[in-house]
Amino acid sequence: MANHKSAKTRIRRNDRRFAINHSRISRIRTFIKKVETALATGDAEQARAAFRVAQPEIHRGVTKGVLHRNTAARKIARLSARVKALDS
Repeated sequence: MANHKSAKTRIRRNDRRFAINHSRISRIRTFIKKVETALATGDAEQARAAFRVAQPEIHRGVTKGVLHRNTAARKIARLSARVKALDS
């Protein structure tokens, strides 16, 4: 257990940040799953719509610091390629 006041404050702050960041990551995963579900069903229009909603969420994760920008770019590129492949 922490003994210093600053250490106790830091523990509380870390717990709050973990909860916020965890919910942000979970939200991003949910949007990605919606795209993948639409891809699995083969519905191109629904997949495009889900991708248009998921893309800004992934970018927001980068802005908030829960995703690395290269990770986000990779996820978006792979989802985009799968959505485009569904069209043809």
